[in-house]
Amino acid sequence: MPEQLEFIAGVIEGFYGEPWTQAERLELFERMTHWGLNTYFYGPKDDLKHRAIWRDLYTASETETLSQIITACNQRNLRFIYGLGPGLDIRYSEEADFAFLNRRFEQMLALGCRNFAVLFDDIPDRMDPNDAQRFSSFASAQCHLTNALLQATRARCADVRFFFCPTPYCGRMAEAGLGGVGYLSILGKELHPDIEIFWTGQEIISQEITVSSIQTLQGYLRRKPLLWDNLHANDYDVRRFFCGPYSGRPIELREHVSGLMLNANNEFPLNFVPFHTLAAFVKCVGPWDPRAAYLDAIQEWLPSFEMIHGSVTSDELILLGDCYYLPLQEGPQAELLYNNARILMGSRTLDWENAAAEFQRQSTQLKAFCVRLTELRHRRLFYALSRRIWELREELDFLERYLAFRMTHDAPHPEFNSEFHHWGTYRGGIVPRLQRLLARQPNGAFQPTEPALRA
Repeated sequence: MPEQLEFIAGVIEGFYGEPWTQAERLELFERMTHWGLNTYFYGPKDDLKHRAIWRDLYTASETETLSQIITACNQRNLRFIYGLGPGLDIRYSEEADFAFLNRRFEQMLALGCRNFAVLFDDIPDRMDPNDAQRFSSFASAQCHLTNALLQATRARCADVRFFFCPTPYCGRMAEAGLGGVGYLSILGKELHPDIEIFWTGQEIISQEITVSSIQTLQGYLRRKPLLWDNLHANDYDVRRFFCGPYSGRPIELREHVSGLMLNANNEFPLNFVPFHTLAAFVKCVGPWDPRAAYLDAIQEWLPSFEMIHGSVTSDELILLGDCYYLPLQEGPQAELLYNNARILMGSRTLDWENAAAEFQRQSTQLKAFCVRLTELRHRRLFYALSRRIWELREELDFLERYLAFRMTHDAPHPEFNSEFHHWGTYRGGIVPRLQRLLARQPNGAFQPTEPALRA
């Protein structure tokens, strides 16, 4: 691949769930331009024609929507990438399926699209019997199809750029043999060298991505990978969102990848800090300080929290953000809150008294802030927050009531009931009941719980 190609840095709309609105996309493009990001990837899994019914052409109204997105990107010098995921039911040896893909790409070319991604993620790693007779491996079938698409598309427009998402798109999948023996090596040998390959790290959601792991990967792929980073994606966990900083990736990583793309929270208004800190990471000169980048982004995000009455302080927003930081890491203040709450579960000592006072201070501040957020003028931001912060408020209220109870009971583990948190409505429903069947152990493993066995 020519070295002069611009380093890719941007945002993937590639989650499972309701796609962003046009207004949100336009707001995103303005921010990307301001922050220095250069690429937007269109691939929402719940655009049915992206994945489930990929053989169908877009209707007139759908093409108008896509045309508006492409035009908006072009006006701001942003690269627009269109993603298509045919892997659920494609027949690699079937000429008709290749024709369907060609028609779809022709349709997007007519709208002005010049960047295409063929995605084979989250699919069964098996082939139709006819495909198995023609191709020696799953990877070879995918390479043959994608190379042919590149050739056919370049015949119509010479300057198109192609991207590819493999079936094993993280280290753990590759090590488990997903896609067949030698999948990544076959990809490196047979996929056209101009086609860039997405990678998410060692895991689907990688806490860290090391330079050495990417160097090893390059040996298989024979090119620099393009990071599809799921660090802030939340489509797998409806109870959380992630507004911590871009972290766990050394600055030196930029030299070993062709770009960094962030697949983020479903709820667009909650992505301000992730996108802001990604842009800061891409532009950073010298050491990278994720916490400092987070605090800078919080200050810039603060005007979005305009209230009907009063105003939000940066300290309040930092505390809330620390509670919804990163998938495998709480922010420092949330960690302090948790540790103090954990101490309250033990015997009453001097540490217990100190922890109780500090927990009460943080809990009171956080609960009050959660209530005040109902007065946010930015209603889509409030709706994105509302269920999560109300759950947080309920848990804090419950712990405060337990704390008041413990103040008057000296027994090590007294039984406690709250009349405001009635059994069956508080933490009720089938999902919490299922979760209580297995208890997580300190080493990350799970074991059956005794209460579950007695239930």
